[in-house]
Amino acid sequence: MNKPKIAPSLLAADFGNLQRDVELVNRSEADWHHIDIMDGVFVPNISFGMPVLKAIASHATKPLDVHLMIVDPDRYIDTFADLGAAVLTVHYEACTHLHRTLQAIKNAGMQTGVALNPHTPVSLLSEIIEDTDLVCLMSVNPGFGGQSFIENTYQKIKELKELIQLRNTETLIEIDGGVNADNAKMLVDTGANVLVAGSFVFNSSDPEETIRLLKQKVS
Repeated sequence: MNKPKIAPSLLAADFGNLQRDVELVNRSEADWHHIDIMDGVFVPNISFGMPVLKAIASHATKPLDVHLMIVDPDRYIDTFADLGAAVLTVHYEACTHLHRTLQAIKNAGMQTGVALNPHTPVSLLSEIIEDTDLVCLMSVNPGFGGQSFIENTYQKIKELKELIQLRNTETLIEIDGGVNADNAKMLVDTGANVLVAGSFVFNSSDPEETIRLLKQKVS
């Protein structure tokens, strides 16, 4: 399995200095830029739109891990491919025809991701796991940064890891929400492959050093 990845969430960056913070992530030991797209409908918040993502992509030198927290994501799959997304994650709860959605993402040249809200059981992925490059387990309720980590996430990681091993896939397990230096190692030891960290990184006095610390914790 791949070495654990750190994906700083630009939702917690300084929007007035977004280029600076994207370039900070470029310089750091982080692996991906994590970008949350929120529509104010699927989640009670609005974040980045296409023009901002285009601006981020123009400065990013690391893969863009784009997480869609929107209704009817199928409408925008080709748009996000054109904007440079390497991984495109859609919510299980937002997709009526998930298999078709994942096929469209793959056909557009991106890796496929499926996100699960805290209340959504891992078992619902049993028919789709072979088509999924990444599963994002929400360890907070989606929509806002800075929330406390939900402890039941560890059990969901174990269940997801068992499903992945049973089906012999190489699906990555991503954790999004409340990740910090105290739980990073345990998350990886339990089975996580990608850790999304927003507030913990960008609210620190030295975000680049904080990313290095996280990387050290999971290496």
